[in-house]
Amino acid sequence: MNQPWRQSWHAAAVYRSRVRGCLLGGALGDALGYPVEFASLDRIRAQHGPRGVTGLVPGAHGALGLVSDDTQMTLFTCEALLQAHAREREKGIGGAWPQLLRQAYERWLTTQTASAPPAAPAHGGAPAHGGAPAGLAAEPWLYARRAPGNACLSGVAQMYAPDPGLPLDGSPGEVNPDSKGCGTVMRSAPFGLAAPAEAAFAMAARGAQITHGHPTGYYAAGALAAIVAHLVAGESLEGAVLRTLRLLERHPGHQETTTALREALDLAADGTPTARKAETLGEGWVAEQALAVAVYCALAEPRVADALLLSVNHSGDSDSTGSICGNLLGTLHGDVGLPHAWVERVEGRARIAALADDLAAECGRG
Repeated sequence: MNQPWRQSWHAAAVYRSRVRGCLLGGALGDALGYPVEFASLDRIRAQHGPRGVTGLVPGAHGALGLVSDDTQMTLFTCEALLQAHAREREKGIGGAWPQLLRQAYERWLTTQTASAPPAAPAHGGAPAHGGAPAGLAAEPWLYARRAPGNACLSGVAQMYAPDPGLPLDGSPGEVNPDSKGCGTVMRSAPFGLAAPAEAAFAMAARGAQITHGHPTGYYAAGALAAIVAHLVAGESLEGAVLRTLRLLERHPGHQETTTALREALDLAADGTPTARKAETLGEGWVAEQALAVAVYCALAEPRVADALLLSVNHSGDSDSTGSICGNLLGTLHGDVGLPHAWVERVEGRARIAALADDLAAECGRG
């Protein structure tokens, strides 16, 4: 891994803001879209007015700002990368990130089957089945099942960790080889926060194969990570996407992902943005569509709030498209560019910000 953000105090502050923005923006987009996931655009408008969702709306049991599996898995990805970077720095041993990522996703899987972290015995000491949980596994609010994807659940249960040198040649992966659901891409932004674009692409594409083996599923994950890395380096969003397209085209089997991204670029340049235009890119249930819808919305709407709302007001996987759009916008503008009145209502906001700061401090270390 690398530390490309060590130029100055100012550069470190900008990097920290981008990392915070990526994680908080993703959580915000997720929270905006989660209550209307699975709803058609017509139903969203019937329930929330002709403009659809215009801010955070109540979800389960009337709660505002709840996040879904998208944010949960993104945070566990971040925790794994933080551990991998610290291990490499402290011990000089690299290459452990796939195992650490697999273990992090296994901790996430526990949050989908247990109702709370294991409690210590009344007499003190560790829980009966091992040490007391630490890190994200100790956070009670993460023990919530929020419509996780079947491929994510079944894939993590197989306990597969890809070889860090696994070829990215368009061959199906070992786990769920026919699955290209958006569960790959919605969790992969942190790779772009922790490594330069080419390395981030490769790590995210390999890490995606823990659960999804279809090449489009893992290439879309790599593409989001590369776009985020280019944004961290100061590129415009359009420039970041164009650079990522050139990276994708070097890999066999890239065509579905590159076609979706090019369609998003073309549509963003085609006049006034609308929900119906976004829907022409797909509903977001599969990886390349979720990425394309998010990129379109982030490019087409100049205001952050409007772009986030566009990304969730459509028929389909609104929380995933919202989360990815939030990752992009937060990285581009930093946390200061996000709508703070909305961010303040997001579940786990303080813990997400603290994890972002930890990642920025670790990856920005000399």
